[in-house]
Amino acid sequence: MIYLDFEKPIQELEEELLRIQELGEKNQLDISSTIADLQTKIADKKKEIYSNLTAWQKVQISRHPERPYTLAYIDYLTGGNFIELHGDRNVADDKAMVGGLGKIDDRSVMLIGQQKGINTKMRQIRRFGMANPEGYRKALRLMKMAEKFGIPIITFIDTPGAYPGIEAEERGQGEAIARNLYEMFRIEVPIICVIIGEGASGGALGIGIGDKVYMLENTWYSVISPESCSSILWRNWDHKEEAAEALKLTAPDMLKNGLIDGIIPEPLGGAHHDPQTAFENVKKEVISALDKLMKISSDKLIEKRIEKFAKMGVYEE
Repeated sequence: MIYLDFEKPIQELEEELLRIQELGEKNQLDISSTIADLQTKIADKKKEIYSNLTAWQKVQISRHPERPYTLAYIDYLTGGNFIELHGDRNVADDKAMVGGLGKIDDRSVMLIGQQKGINTKMRQIRRFGMANPEGYRKALRLMKMAEKFGIPIITFIDTPGAYPGIEAEERGQGEAIARNLYEMFRIEVPIICVIIGEGASGGALGIGIGDKVYMLENTWYSVISPESCSSILWRNWDHKEEAAEALKLTAPDMLKNGLIDGIIPEPLGGAHHDPQTAFENVKKEVISALDKLMKISSDKLIEKRIEKFAKMGVYEE
């Protein structure tokens, strides 16, 4: 288990529990009451810490290296009944963006999302979930395919942003994301978006236009990361915690401002503490949304989707 800095009190108690258990086994002592007391302390400490998380602490949980990524959610939702599709039919197959056809129970769906990679080598190959233009064009190709066959679309958002390399800009990073935004408003099948980790900038929004947009409890969604915001305003990263609070990027903030449709609860401490529960919570929300959206005509679906996003923000003429 990897502990975050604010989880140190929990780490100390759990390490103490482990030492006592080993001591009891080694010396054949009855330490059941001591273990029970420590377990109660650990449970109380977890409730105390996780019920009072700051915005920055939630950002840290969303980036936890043991947190489940897109392919883990897809594997659970489809029971392994998933066929990954590759390539944008133009330049390359972007490993940072994955997608394909699958079945959730008896429902055919198109599943698309950013994949960060589960180890150092795969994180390099997948560029930590930062997609190139080819990734967004692949995503759009798969969405158009789903539309052709009347299959609903589910996207999983988990990215620190679109890939910022020179080559990506030369191949039209901005245009690729803008094209996705334009086209997703006109897709004639239901679109459900779930933010499962980081939702940063246009990299997230490029697959984030949906009839229903949900955030897991310990995720964030913002035009900029706290560190980048701090570096612009204060010329260093020292104010990242202050920036996180000011950006109002947590799930409750986003729901309060009408930018998402709901919050999916996570197990105590985050999805990585109990992935199965997190997967099941996402599945229940997705199925519930599909049941409602599949009853709406395509024309009405597009109309409501446009209205939904047009109401966001404040502007003057």
